[in-house]
Amino acid sequence: MSGTRRGAPPIRASLLRVALALGLCYASLGVGLSYWQVVRSDDLTRDPGNPLVQAAQRDAVPGRILDARGIVLADSVRAPDGGIQRRYRDATLGPVIGYRSRIFGTAGLELAEDATLVGLGTESPVDLLLRKFRSAGPYHPQDVVLSIDLRLQRQAAQLLGSRRGAIVALDPATGRVLAMVSTPGYDPNAIVDPETGAAAFARLRADPNSPLLDRATQGLYVPGSVLKVVTSVAGLGSGTISPATTFPDQPGEEESGFLVQGYRVRDGHHPFTGDLALDYRQALEVSCNIYFAHVGLELGGEAFADWASRLGFGAAIPFDLPTAASQVTNGGGPDGGFKDRVELANAAYGQAETVVTPLQMALVAATVANGGVLMRPQLVTETREAGGARHPRDPQTWSRVIDSGTANVIAGAMQQAVEGQWGRLFAGAAKVPGVPTAGKTGTAQLGGSGEPHSWFIGFAPAQGPRIAVAVLVEQGGSGASQAAPIAGQLMTYALSLGG
Repeated sequence: MSGTRRGAPPIRASLLRVALALGLCYASLGVGLSYWQVVRSDDLTRDPGNPLVQAAQRDAVPGRILDARGIVLADSVRAPDGGIQRRYRDATLGPVIGYRSRIFGTAGLELAEDATLVGLGTESPVDLLLRKFRSAGPYHPQDVVLSIDLRLQRQAAQLLGSRRGAIVALDPATGRVLAMVSTPGYDPNAIVDPETGAAAFARLRADPNSPLLDRATQGLYVPGSVLKVVTSVAGLGSGTISPATTFPDQPGEEESGFLVQGYRVRDGHHPFTGDLALDYRQALEVSCNIYFAHVGLELGGEAFADWASRLGFGAAIPFDLPTAASQVTNGGGPDGGFKDRVELANAAYGQAETVVTPLQMALVAATVANGGVLMRPQLVTETREAGGARHPRDPQTWSRVIDSGTANVIAGAMQQAVEGQWGRLFAGAAKVPGVPTAGKTGTAQLGGSGEPHSWFIGFAPAQGPRIAVAVLVEQGGSGASQAAPIAGQLMTYALSLGG
């Protein structure tokens, strides 16, 4: 008999187990390295906490930021102390481009495109890994090209003037941002100047008008009647209503109010419709609250919230800059987040717990204009290397929200809301001379806390649209008095530029 004890594992089996364990460890390590160096390499490259990014911020001369026509919006110069200082061409772009400060860091597009601007954006994973083991080589900063046209940007800012508010203008077919203004804004040159930066930043932070807030992407506002376009998408898209749908009780409820669980939805701002039971197009044209309250209740909260989510509500919008999430309800209720039928009825015409960003409402208008297809909003169209190589960023389809036939019905109703016999009373100031124009005004009541927000969303031409807009004037009164004329003048100017 052998001298080996029974039950003791053979040496070969033990070695195999050790080898297997080591193999699994190395395989796990390899998978982990591959994940971080390949799959997540772009995220790591752009992480502000990455030491390579921090070194590049200190040592590299950042690339330029250009508008759609190649106008330089931001570049770099030598400061008196020998360091690199950014120089910004136009203060109307402050909330969009942000700033690059040696004291306060980066914000806006300077932060979002930091790795590209300082020259890490096109490094391969292998290059990034090997950089750690070699003396620092030259960085390769790239220029960043925006879809914004500085001419239209300045016109939008001029039209808003000293009023608090925001304007977003999009190309409906691509989702590209043509102009994005937030007022009041700020001049980033004051922040990046080492001598004035601290005092300037302190003043901006203390200003009660919040100039550091990008109202276009992060300001949340009650939308009022512009949300009726969202209700239109949900009602018509789901088949809950058709263009011919009427509510027989609606004419009488104009006088008595629409009673919902003890609460009366009021209207009364279109007495000229008399005892006419309005169909969908007429209801949008005269902005009938009672009609759209009925639509919301017919839909139900879950369906309403679901259709709104297809337009981007309920989550941050994927965009080059941070965005706040718009919502049709603040949640917590049993029916799609709505606590009761009263909230749902009011939300359907843009009141209640509904809040939106101007960017979100521009996307709503653009989706209708684009035949029911929602495009991802886009600010950066390409990056350019110093040697001339270009890296385009193509437009991306987000989703098809409604079919083209439904979109055409809504577009036609929105055109009637601007150009129709009744619609001209509410939104006629948005009409582009000689061009079919579609849109919807909004007068968002604030519950006795001040004048209502003034809104307009729309597009032109109504057929073959080239521009979609959202205009918000904080506490500007009716949509007809403030936002509509601003939108009309902006769209007129944009179409005059051609291209």
